[in-house]
Amino acid sequence: MVNKTLTPLPMRRALVLTSEAARHPFRRSHVVQRQAPPASKEPLTDLAFFGVSLVCWFIVIMGMIA
Repeated sequence: MVNKTLTPLPMRRALVLTSEAARHPFRRSHVVQRQAPPASKEPLTDLAFFGVSLVCWFIVIMGMIA
């Protein structure tokens, strides 16, 4: 949050959001690439869940010892 008393007067300026042409020229030259939504992942198998749990347990125990 910006406090008016903390920000010197020359550093304050208005944010211009009136048109797309108001953006920086370097950013205007780039093509906007939309990302596809991530594919749904399959749930962990019992063996994978056991492996992840074992690794997490090991990290917690070693963290307590160290």
